[in-house]
Amino acid sequence: MAVTARGASDPAGPTVADAIRRAIADGDFAPNQRLVEAELSEQFDASRATVRNALVQLASEGLVERIQNRGARVRAVSLGEAVEITEVRMALESLCAAKAAERATEDDRAALRDLGAAMKAAVASGDVLGYSELNRRLHARLLAMSGQRTACAVLERLQGQNVRRQFRLAMHPGRPQVSLPQHLAVIDAVCAGRPDAAEAAMRAHLASVIEALPEVEKSPRPYTGA
Repeated sequence: MAVTARGASDPAGPTVADAIRRAIADGDFAPNQRLVEAELSEQFDASRATVRNALVQLASEGLVERIQNRGARVRAVSLGEAVEITEVRMALESLCAAKAAERATEDDRAALRDLGAAMKAAVASGDVLGYSELNRRLHARLLAMSGQRTACAVLERLQGQNVRRQFRLAMHPGRPQVSLPQHLAVIDAVCAGRPDAAEAAMRAHLASVIEALPEVEKSPRPYTGA
């Protein structure tokens, strides 16, 4: 993956940060993995100064940990932090679900119903990876519909810190069967234009996530259905 960047003050600098952030979110860089400036510079076709600035930015977001005289590494998020992050998600995504119910257009409702139908089909066929992607798309669609830019910015930052645990949760045996009716309840409430019900449904869903996190923590590896 190449990212063009020309120097420390270059406007392309944030693009390098975005690329590293995405690599962390996608699992290309694992928790506690060292991030070597020279290697990142080559990988993303950027200057060392630009990479260094990107790592400083990501450290401020909690994605990267800088250790004196040892460089940088991907920060590992503890179970306690993961619970706190999900509690913040509960507050903000519940608000966004309510706002989505107030603002939903006919096109929005049709898109949500299509996502719900696809999620049902994925669970019925045992397609856990497909269900995980649909899960991500549903939450993203609701945030976009809400029009809550500040909440969305905070959630985007938190997503990067917790994405690996969210993926493990999505892959956990039996989890899709638990979360599917919860997601469908959110969809139904939003499509019906019921903000209070949408907020309650999202809150119940994320409370379920919090309850499941300790169990997922004990799982040695993500479940792939194989």
